[in-house]
Amino acid sequence: MAKTNRKLLRELVVPVFLPSLVFSTGENALIPMIPASAQAHGANLAMASIIAGMIMVGTLLADIPASKLIGLIGERRGMLYAAFAAAVGLAITGLAPNLWVMALGVTILGACAAVFGLARHTYIAENVPYEVRARALSLLGGMFRVGAFLGPLLTGALIGMGDINWVYWVAFTLCVAAGVLVFTTKKDATGLASNQKRHSTWHITKREWNKLSTLGVASSFLAIVRTARIIGLPLWALYLHINPGTAALIIGVAAGLDVALFYTSGQVMDRWGRRAAAVPTMTLLGITMFLLPLTHDAWGMLWVGLAMSLANGLGSGLIMVIGADLAPADARGEFLAAFRLMIDGSTATTAPILSIATATVGLGFGFVFVGAISIFGALIMNRHVPRFITHTRK
Repeated sequence: MAKTNRKLLRELVVPVFLPSLVFSTGENALIPMIPASAQAHGANLAMASIIAGMIMVGTLLADIPASKLIGLIGERRGMLYAAFAAAVGLAITGLAPNLWVMALGVTILGACAAVFGLARHTYIAENVPYEVRARALSLLGGMFRVGAFLGPLLTGALIGMGDINWVYWVAFTLCVAAGVLVFTTKKDATGLASNQKRHSTWHITKREWNKLSTLGVASSFLAIVRTARIIGLPLWALYLHINPGTAALIIGVAAGLDVALFYTSGQVMDRWGRRAAAVPTMTLLGITMFLLPLTHDAWGMLWVGLAMSLANGLGSGLIMVIGADLAPADARGEFLAAFRLMIDGSTATTAPILSIATATVGLGFGFVFVGAISIFGALIMNRHVPRFITHTRK
């Protein structure tokens, strides 16, 4: 059985894991460049922030239509078209003569990320058996983490060479390469067999509302806490007047620990159930959010950052695993589209939550609020995540 499971995971390397790593690296190489490029076109700080935010706007706009597209053309072609269309979006962004065209290119990139992400998520939910699904999705989550780690490093190296325009064309090449990798894999059926009945996403949302209003909400809380961690550590370093180079080192070391743990999470979930990862992850993330405002120097921030990474790493791939487990066999694409829209929408609200907190009660209280959300999410997970979600429960 163990040998069969390893074979199943190896078979996902070229069709899913490697293209995801390459695509994620290209996307994350561009993200740090967007505000600077917007300012080069004459945007002020507020407008540059809006342009950078268009990538999330594109993702949110595409989450629901993506399920219909994948239902019509299949997961493989969905990933293929999304990778090549993302390359087009990058070319538009890099060659943009003004802010309007640049915003269009960034929005296209965000929409393509939604299609690419839903296609690979649905592919694993459809084709990987429950017994090894958590490891598969944890590995997929690991590809995101490695891409998020490598992308900015690549950007820094290219900028150090003196020409920032190279960032766009390297990211363009990576997206094309991801598409080529997908193209080399065997063809799948045109559209999901489960989607041939063509359910509407709204119909599936209403039918599966009990799942979405419990574990969907808890997963959204986890998305908020994870995003607050990514945004919050640099903000807190700024608040403590920590040297930017030192802050970057702290965040990088913490990210390395996060990356190192992603496969362990899948093993825990497959062997002892999803609850064994969900409850500790959300509880520990909540505690570390409470602790962050108590730090007063770089050392304190380093230890809390490492604890955050440990807590987050224990739940690598958790949101995707829960979505795949809960997705009904007759409408996986539609359910996952609704599920991912909740997650992406929650992610998009995190920055405003911290901004409002900073402007009113203070950034530290914002972290306490996010920590409370995480603890509440842990309670929901503990109540509603079965030890093992079997196919009969769908």
